[in-house]
Amino acid sequence: MSEHIVSSYDNDLEDLRRSISEMGGVAEKMMTDASDALVRRDTVLAQNVIVADKRLDALQREIEERAVLLIARRQPLAIDLRETVSAIRVSGDLERIGDLAKNIAKRVVAISDQAQPQKIVLGVQHMSDLVQEQLKDVLDAYGAQDTVAAHDVWERDGAIDALYNSLFRELLTYMMEDPRNISFCTHLLFCAKNVERIGDHTTNIAETIHYLATGETLTAERPKNDASNYATISPQA
Repeated sequence: MSEHIVSSYDNDLEDLRRSISEMGGVAEKMMTDASDALVRRDTVLAQNVIVADKRLDALQREIEERAVLLIARRQPLAIDLRETVSAIRVSGDLERIGDLAKNIAKRVVAISDQAQPQKIVLGVQHMSDLVQEQLKDVLDAYGAQDTVAAHDVWERDGAIDALYNSLFRELLTYMMEDPRNISFCTHLLFCAKNVERIGDHTTNIAETIHYLATGETLTAERPKNDASNYATISPQA
């Protein structure tokens, strides 16, 4: 990063970077804890995730306020303006990731006393592990303004969608085979969808990194493979 004549300008930008880094750390932990709580049926850990969302919301508000003040006071141009705008975008995506992790935690509380088909739970955990890796990689890419790493995350989103489609069909099958599974599997479907949406937000951040580093919007079509809106299961004879 180039230094500015006014050192406080550099301090303003560095404060934004630190806050984004802190938000990223909170969001990563929330997602990891929500996934662990689901597998272990740990309602205490799930409640911790729900509480942590307040800190993430507060950080997002602080970043937006700092960014708006920086634009008003410094009137940034070129890379400085892109970095300020990007901080607002990324903080918004991280706040939504926190909301989605919180939603998973709430469902953990709702199904904590229900019998769980562990095979399906582990399927959701596997998808969550992949998305957690995407989140870590895209946050590292943001800090380094690494467009190659960001594009790698962007391309991996299709694999998450394909895995979600597989889980969607499998959960529907469980529900059809035994109506007693309907309540639990419905909650698990929402958990899986929340994980898939977190993957979408990592893709948003990857696109923001491309904009930050190049000044251009990534115009290629996203590698989406989510067919769950059209999926059907034929009733068994």
